[in-house]
Amino acid sequence: MQTILIIGAGKSATVLIDYLIEKANLKNRKIILADTSLELAEKKTKGQPNAEAAILDIHDQPAREALVRRADLVISMLPAFLHPVVARDCLKFGKHFFTASYESDDLRAMAEEIENKNLLFLNECGLDPGIDHMSAMKIIDEEKKKGHEITMFKSFTGGLLAPESEDNPWKYKFTWNPRNVVLAGQGVSRFIRNGKLKFIPYHMLFRRTEPIHFDEVGEFDGYPNRDSLSYRKTYGLENIPTILRGTLRRAGFCKSWDVFVQLGLTDDSFQMDLPDNFTKRMFFNSFLPNHESRMEEDKLHELLPWIDDEVIDKIKWLGMFSDEPLPIFKGSPAKILQTLLEEKWALKADDKDMIVMQHQFEVKTAEGVEKITSSLVIKGQNQDYTAMAKTVGLPLAIAVDLFMDGKLDIKGLQLPIKPEIYLPILGELEKHGIVFNEKSEAIPA
Repeated sequence: MQTILIIGAGKSATVLIDYLIEKANLKNRKIILADTSLELAEKKTKGQPNAEAAILDIHDQPAREALVRRADLVISMLPAFLHPVVARDCLKFGKHFFTASYESDDLRAMAEEIENKNLLFLNECGLDPGIDHMSAMKIIDEEKKKGHEITMFKSFTGGLLAPESEDNPWKYKFTWNPRNVVLAGQGVSRFIRNGKLKFIPYHMLFRRTEPIHFDEVGEFDGYPNRDSLSYRKTYGLENIPTILRGTLRRAGFCKSWDVFVQLGLTDDSFQMDLPDNFTKRMFFNSFLPNHESRMEEDKLHELLPWIDDEVIDKIKWLGMFSDEPLPIFKGSPAKILQTLLEEKWALKADDKDMIVMQHQFEVKTAEGVEKITSSLVIKGQNQDYTAMAKTVGLPLAIAVDLFMDGKLDIKGLQLPIKPEIYLPILGELEKHGIVFNEKSEAIPA
């Protein structure tokens, strides 16, 4: 009997677990679901006959290795920094290894041994990275086969709220890791535009956005991810004049978020130890110039003259001008800000999330230049079956099922950028409603 070990039963694993348990019952496989919480693992396995719940402290090497030895294939749904721990076990005991996370230097260092042992270690098979790779490569390969030259490629993804749940001025709530949201974009963003290298430091990032439109759900701001340049090689577009990968937020979000960036409230480099009587207003005011008689709004306008009433209203709605006590008094500015935001951007029981993704291409053809726009909109069902869980977990689960069926005849350290991997996965995703809307139009000479 084939055995699949899933390590991590968190929110993003729900759809993956359900899919693989369903397939296990049909195909006489066994699923072992291991988590730090046995209760959670038992809840997710739902008493299914071919599924077993297990408790696991990932740092308990004997227990971890014992579980890995029982499996033919291991899926890590752990935080990315823990993947190499599990991957090394898989290498040691000759087990295949799949994740939805970015391929790390630690994994690349194992590449030769993975190849020598005839194993498949598949990474970046979730949403972003994952569906973005596969859907983009499908278009790239099709255009190359036609003899067309791709001169521009932009790709944007966002994990947001479905429009019916946008009930605050920011039109945003935490649908994934809050810390990652608060720290998003730190560092320097790198891309290439019209053959010229471009670099955007963090303090300018949320001012350098571009509008992105979806027919179904409206307007968004796109800002560049940290590294777009390495994807020239990944996608086989080494000589492309323009390539940019980015993140989506609702239109207007970035302008308001930039206030926190400019003031330093997203700084995670130092710790604050504030008095127990510190209020939200005091915390916010501590990053503004000192002026005893002026209101925070006035000091903000003086410091950042581009701020308008809409921005002020969003900041006020978050409680930054409130005399309520801070929820925590120790931590980095980013940590304190995150805690404040978790109060205001918490999902309600009936809220639904949404994933939006869009690829934009400009392609030289014999007839002229053509623009291709490929868009994806996925809305969640509820708090358990979110759009994020579906788009992260389903492609990975499909890849595992295909591999166990012998339909992915490939080994080594891999990303889902080869047709023999992405075509069957995309085909199966379409059956589950993950379908891109593709439009083409001629660009006037």
